[in-house]
Amino acid sequence: MDVLRMWSASSHLIHLASRAVSTTTRTRLRLRVRCCSSSSPAAVTTPSPTVNKGVSDRRRRSSSSTSDRDSIRAIRLKKVEELRSNGHDPYAYKWDRTHTASQLQDDYSYLGNGEECKEASVSLAGRIIARRAFGKLAFLTLRDDTGAIQLYCEKESLTDEQFEQMKSFVDIGDIVGSTGSVKKTEKGELSVYVRHFEILTKSLLPLPDKYHGLTDVDKRYRQRYVDMIANPEVADVFRIRAKIVSEIRKTMESLGFIEVETPVLQGAAGGAEARPFITYHNSLGRDLYLRIATELHLKRMLVGGLEKVYEIGRIFRNEGISTRHNPEFTTIEMYEAYSDYQSMMNMAEEIVTRCALSIHGKLNINYQGAEISLQRPWRRETMHNLVKEATGIDFNQFSDNIDDAKRVARGVLGIKEEERNNTLVQACPSLGHVLNEVFEVIVEPNLIQPTFVLDYPIEISPLAKPHRRHKGLTERFELFVCGREIANAFSELTDPVDQRSRFEEQIKNHNDKRAALAKDSKTADAKSDDDDYSYEVALDEDFLTSLEYGMPPASGMGLGIDRLVMLLTNSASIRDVIAFPVLKIQQ
Repeated sequence: MDVLRMWSASSHLIHLASRAVSTTTRTRLRLRVRCCSSSSPAAVTTPSPTVNKGVSDRRRRSSSSTSDRDSIRAIRLKKVEELRSNGHDPYAYKWDRTHTASQLQDDYSYLGNGEECKEASVSLAGRIIARRAFGKLAFLTLRDDTGAIQLYCEKESLTDEQFEQMKSFVDIGDIVGSTGSVKKTEKGELSVYVRHFEILTKSLLPLPDKYHGLTDVDKRYRQRYVDMIANPEVADVFRIRAKIVSEIRKTMESLGFIEVETPVLQGAAGGAEARPFITYHNSLGRDLYLRIATELHLKRMLVGGLEKVYEIGRIFRNEGISTRHNPEFTTIEMYEAYSDYQSMMNMAEEIVTRCALSIHGKLNINYQGAEISLQRPWRRETMHNLVKEATGIDFNQFSDNIDDAKRVARGVLGIKEEERNNTLVQACPSLGHVLNEVFEVIVEPNLIQPTFVLDYPIEISPLAKPHRRHKGLTERFELFVCGREIANAFSELTDPVDQRSRFEEQIKNHNDKRAALAKDSKTADAKSDDDDYSYEVALDEDFLTSLEYGMPPASGMGLGIDRLVMLLTNSASIRDVIAFPVLKIQQ
């Protein structure tokens, strides 16, 4: 844009603001600060620290930055007072718009350089992200939800009071409304030729510097609203996320599923093995748990007679934080009566490919430098075969000899007897758990193309139906893309006696593993690692009762929406696709 190419105010102007407080009002009001960048990648990059500068230097810079910000805020508060004293409300109630920025760009793209459509009368509103005023002319760049457009402000088209207000009171970050005709400048920049404008919201704090962006990368997540202003592409991620969720709903409804809602607060945390968040209900006088899955209540709906149900909802797990994990995340869980896990594989392919086509219009996408093909059908292979393919070891040969399996697993994983990870292998209560440890470390990170991993051991799949042909396995799959689990599904266990036995075995294994790890813990660090196993696992008696009334044969699947959005937006971290992720307390 003309104005962005012309903009060259130097960074020391912000520091001048601190001295401007004691000068005249007119001097204060004529101060201009540098605009934020609308697209520069530097706005989201943390500069490499200088080796020679220590903590004290960073603190001085932070203190200086805070002082500058406070000075600018004081100046802008003075402007608010003056606007009010002059009869102008700096915080308006509404503004009637006729166009958005993108509509104007589309509707008047035919104008030639230097041409004006005088008969047009347009009205729009948005945030000022750049400005330059000189003499009897001012250029401002206005951005709304759809894009940006230039405001061309000439003194002869405005009253003296309005033009002075434009030059003296409007700052970068203010939200303004403007009306006028449409023209294209001699350099080809489509602009609104302003006849009237109003300050709709006076911004008190300066936007990030266009050249340095957000120097604290954590601020992108702590103050997402600033991140979205400084980097418009961030808002695009959340638009895409909304579109993906909408497409998922359309897909489910087209296949005859109905959306239901199940409790977030539950008397027992079930449907997965994960550490729950615990809260206390004062009126009931009891502990409640934030759900770790929606599974068990959705299955109750099948018992009640609904044959195709799904829920899109928040899940809460009191576990670690990483680029792949957030304590609260969004999933879709679905259950279909009279079907098996083969049906859910088709369902997973349908959902993901529809979303990809909706976003990209194609099934070949790039994720973090890897070319991913979502063309159907996707690879389907058993866990045993994938481990054998990667290690040359067939875990079926061990039969019930778990000690030999552990010895071989330690060799494959490169674990020595004295290492901490040896305890994790030693604590495995079954051959299925050992196989899963090897799979997660050796195989999982290398599953780049979409792959259904089939037929998990029964010991790690307490809610899945036993495999109809292979003893010791279940009819379960997990979908992996780019080394990450995207979905988990199985033919559902409907035998209430078998289900009770599996739950009891799961609780015993959990308690044994917790005891083994606690016994091995020697340091505070080790103790903190054990927290994932320090919680209690309890039977959900009401769910077992519901099964005794009879649940039809069914299949079910949980699909992680956050990870699907990561894949389709090429986002490296889950925090990039969650608007307000959970973060550590800022020191």
